[in-house]
Amino acid sequence: MLTLKFRNFLKLSRSLNGLVRIACDEVSLTSCQTKYFIRLYQTLHREEGPGTEMGTKNFFSFTDYDCIGFDLDNTLARYKVGAMIEMEYHILANYLVDNKGYSASHLLKPLDHNFIIKGLIVDDENGNLLRISADGTIIQATHGTKFLTEEEIKKYYPNLRWKATDLFAENPLQTWNGPYSEKMRTLLDYYDIIASLVFARAVDSIDEDSSEIKLYNIWPDLLEALQDMFTREHFQNEQGKYFAEIKANPDKYYYKCSNHLLNWIMALRSKGIITFLITGSYVDFATHTASHTIGQFWRDYFEIVISYAKKPGFFTDKNNFIGLDGFSETGPVNLDDLRLGGIYTHGNWTDLKDFLRKCCSKKDPKFLYIGDNLVQDIYAPHVYAGCETVTVCEELEAEGVYGHDKWHPDEQFLCSTIWGSYFKCSNSGRLTNWYEMMKKHSRFFVPSLEYVAGFPIDHKFKVNIY
Repeated sequence: MLTLKFRNFLKLSRSLNGLVRIACDEVSLTSCQTKYFIRLYQTLHREEGPGTEMGTKNFFSFTDYDCIGFDLDNTLARYKVGAMIEMEYHILANYLVDNKGYSASHLLKPLDHNFIIKGLIVDDENGNLLRISADGTIIQATHGTKFLTEEEIKKYYPNLRWKATDLFAENPLQTWNGPYSEKMRTLLDYYDIIASLVFARAVDSIDEDSSEIKLYNIWPDLLEALQDMFTREHFQNEQGKYFAEIKANPDKYYYKCSNHLLNWIMALRSKGIITFLITGSYVDFATHTASHTIGQFWRDYFEIVISYAKKPGFFTDKNNFIGLDGFSETGPVNLDDLRLGGIYTHGNWTDLKDFLRKCCSKKDPKFLYIGDNLVQDIYAPHVYAGCETVTVCEELEAEGVYGHDKWHPDEQFLCSTIWGSYFKCSNSGRLTNWYEMMKKHSRFFVPSLEYVAGFPIDHKFKVNIY
């Protein structure tokens, strides 16, 4: 009987994205059997994560920290990425066709999932999409959907350099706002990853009408479409299509957190570790997402919740915390008035850190923040706030790299045979800026928190350097 259960367990552990503990739930193992098979699976599939350049530590453990913060979307709350990307493409493409007059024959074609990859950089004026190395060198590019040779790239960017990407490589926040934010945009996560294909097809449609060399101005229209899709007021006002679809069909777009992940968080808290949540989502959408992923009593897992945090500015600026009455903002809240169990909007890291320091009664507590967006959740807190980080990167599992089994239910949306690996350029073999950013500014990186929850909270993960 146990042998049969273990076979089913191994089968499910692969088919459910390698989420070992979820597999145990699905085959109805007892508590003792679960612990036994978890240990056995970990022994057979020992996965060591990619390494770090931060210090000389060879191991990483979550229990080395006094305060651990979590991002919500694509970190604790996992999306069914393929369904979300398809929905977002439909909304964006139809917005440009219906409201901006773009070609339906180009934009309303079936989605080409092989063209998209996380982390592409938009050069709006030239109609190009770029990938760069850590020093800013352009290592891959397309014009519209057409891939460019190195010689063709040099016609746009002599010596494979562009001022905007040089600034971004030096400090990503230099192009976050200001004049260069109008010249280039980075597509950093699963909320905007599909904008690359919409942009490229819009370029193709313009080129088809005229072969003359031109400057493009597509991004303002695409940005308007993105803002219409994510405008925070739309969630409560029942406007727009994105929030309406998410609200109507939550099971289509969200995974529920396993009981083992939730128990893992509670085990951290039982150890005396303070847990907190910082999300960019406004409180109504954050509540909807958390309720459908973490559960009805999601706030019980955190000492304090910050919504609409406006990252990366949360880690660099000194904005006031704003109180809430239900989903409505009230007014500024001083540091001395922050409360355990409270939920606020906006705010800043400096005051939150002071608040948490008082709560844990340590003069110099150690902080950790876990997130997926490499600029907002990883670079900014590490460089500007001195906070160590862990990156959640689903591509580790989708590509099956750095010790992780190749299994992801939405692999076709996260992997591209034409761009190559998220971590490495397919043509030159050069590592991408995103890999180098993770390596430099993350203490550790993992495919999901469900993976982490497969280990005890005090597990020491070996940190290798690749």
